[in-house]
Amino acid sequence: MALHIYNVLHREKMLFEPLHEGKVHLYVCGPTVYDHAHVGHAKTYISFDVVVRYLRFRGYDVLYVQNLTDVGHLLDSGEDRILKKAIQSQALPMQIAETYARSYFEDMDALGVVRPDISPRASGHIPEQIAMIETLIARDYAYVTERGNVYFDVHRWPEYGKLSNRRLEEQEAGARVDPRDDKRHVEDFALWKAAEPEHIMRWDSPWSVGYPGWHIECSAMAKKYLGATFDIHGGGVDNIFPHNECEIAQSEAANEAPFARFWMLVGSLTVPDEFGVPVKMSKSLGNFYTIKDALKLHRAEVLRTFILTSHYRNPVVFSEEALDGARKGWERLYGAVRLTREKLRAAGPGGGGAAFLDVLAEARQKFIEALDDDFNAPGGIAALHDLTREVNTLLNSGQPIGRAVLEAIDTTYRELGGDVLGIIPDEATTDSAASAEREAGLIRLLVDMRAEARAARDFATADRIRDQLAALGVALEDRPDGTVWRVN
Repeated sequence: MALHIYNVLHREKMLFEPLHEGKVHLYVCGPTVYDHAHVGHAKTYISFDVVVRYLRFRGYDVLYVQNLTDVGHLLDSGEDRILKKAIQSQALPMQIAETYARSYFEDMDALGVVRPDISPRASGHIPEQIAMIETLIARDYAYVTERGNVYFDVHRWPEYGKLSNRRLEEQEAGARVDPRDDKRHVEDFALWKAAEPEHIMRWDSPWSVGYPGWHIECSAMAKKYLGATFDIHGGGVDNIFPHNECEIAQSEAANEAPFARFWMLVGSLTVPDEFGVPVKMSKSLGNFYTIKDALKLHRAEVLRTFILTSHYRNPVVFSEEALDGARKGWERLYGAVRLTREKLRAAGPGGGGAAFLDVLAEARQKFIEALDDDFNAPGGIAALHDLTREVNTLLNSGQPIGRAVLEAIDTTYRELGGDVLGIIPDEATTDSAASAEREAGLIRLLVDMRAEARAARDFATADRIRDQLAALGVALEDRPDGTVWRVN
């Protein structure tokens, strides 16, 4: 089965064929770095992490660009988000941007999110933005006001609204009129703003000393690193209008070429309000949980499982009940992985179970079919759970299993659950897995001590070890080929 992606631009699932064979150019709108990232950000960037991981798993050479917005993201009040935070904190704007950019990458690293190949900043690409604005003015898609502001004239671009499916008349009717605006039409958007005297973040331009608008940064940086036309543009569904819509208009008007061929937008993460109604998690509403706080209570793999249990295009409700369900599901998967690795430590070259290789091949095929269907991570997780039932049956059968079969099982989990979904830790490379390995090592030590006590007919000590492990949630099962353990 070939990879199909739901293209928001065309409102249908389409066969994915990259612009250049074997290569995928991907741009994802990154965060505005004025505060710590919250779990809503985790949903977006874990979702695209799986997209990147799967494309590479399928053999594509992926160039992944994700920007950092450190200037130009304006509030409805006209204030720059970074500047507002700087004033509140009595700090320089670049202090704020640097502090929270580091915090963002710390959070992504902790969640196992693979870093983008390029993470360009808006403030580092002012010349590219100015050059694109000059092109838009020269082609009569933008105009300069007496104050030195530059706006994109949406009436000059007939396709404005094609991504969000909004008609211009509807935008005009619902637009907010700001008395400080000096634009021709209320729905025109800013490409460059003249800086007020107190505005710290300012650059020279042909029109005024000022700063770029929010939307132009993505267009300029996407073109610089990926070209005028590239394969996939990603982001959150909440930015479809105006941000993504403005990106398309200014990019295609300036470049005279299609912008992104596929648009992938992630559904919002919501939390119940006081009446139990799900509302979007956001900093402006004050209903957010930072990733740092979430990681104090839950393993990174559990948070990833929670997010990936829902399709990336769907909204998901953040609750302790949902996280508990994700934790239980993850523990079932990892329990089978851990038992497989336990048996591998003592396995010899012989043994049976060769027929199980067909089960692994079928599980891999089901997983690939799921991910080929618009990166259906829930379907991929379901395939792993089906495999886990088969693995547990095999491992609990009491029959000797050959090392080659156990290695094949472990490799399947590592590749599908680890390399693609990022929910199965590699014991050799992750801190969380190292902690789990230490825990497993201590349990093995106690199991060995119990075996020695039983061999010495010291049943009181053996029973005490078993009971104390049971009190900690560790169950032992004595079999002809030795004792196995699991965490209940």
